[in-house]
Amino acid sequence: MIQGDSGTGKELFARAIHNLSNRKNKPLIVVNSGALPDTLLESELFGYKAGAFTDAKKDKQGRFALAEGGTIFLDEIGDVSPALQVRLLRVLQEKTYEPLGATESLKADVRIIAATNKNLEKLVKQGQFREDLFYRLNVVTLTLPPLKERKEDIPLLINHFISRFNKLKNKNITSVSDEVLTILMNFNFPGNIRELENIIEYAFILCRNQTVQVSHLPEPLKAKYIKLDSKASTGLTLADIQKRALEQALIRNNWKRIATARELNVDKGTLRRMIERLDIKEP
Repeated sequence: MIQGDSGTGKELFARAIHNLSNRKNKPLIVVNSGALPDTLLESELFGYKAGAFTDAKKDKQGRFALAEGGTIFLDEIGDVSPALQVRLLRVLQEKTYEPLGATESLKADVRIIAATNKNLEKLVKQGQFREDLFYRLNVVTLTLPPLKERKEDIPLLINHFISRFNKLKNKNITSVSDEVLTILMNFNFPGNIRELENIIEYAFILCRNQTVQVSHLPEPLKAKYIKLDSKASTGLTLADIQKRALEQALIRNNWKRIATARELNVDKGTLRRMIERLDIKEP
């Protein structure tokens, strides 16, 4: 079970689990449980036999059959109806399922990874999600924190998206400016990683050189920069200015002290004492 807000990368984690497992040579089948109506989702998951309903001219394999020996990823599991929850419970308990219109059960050798952005325990208490299915799914739980709680990932994600969009858009953008990085490190990202990706893609559309500048960002972030800049430039002491400069150098180097010391042309001991004196805390 992978839990986390929308946009935190739950499907990416599911793919990583599959690719690092002994099932990696078998299929990974992704099902968006919230995007399909209940009746269609059942036939998509379990398949059907010819004649099971009016337009069923021939047999069709379901996602469980396609994922045989591999992994099935059930995204937005919290949106599944009570009726389908019963069918899923049977697959988890008995390791068997029945295609629509079938008279015999089929064995399922499939690892199930489920994901949700909802609080399933709360849904269980409200009677909207089966308790027995919850405990069957909740064997191993991964909780992905929102991006605002792991800001050390932001520089890494920026570099990843720059590399990705360079390939997709045939550009040669190398980095974002210090000001842009400061803005993004101070932003809470309600849309999480997906929102950061959209911001970088927006910047790629406007950027005509090798470095993304503040002018290439969406308007709300430009306004945030003006607010940050005006706030930072009033009433600063010498220590405040030193602290701000050192924090920006650390951010540029992903908080790696050796790289920061090299950039500032100081030794590691001096850098450590500066960090302690200015009371700089790594996020």
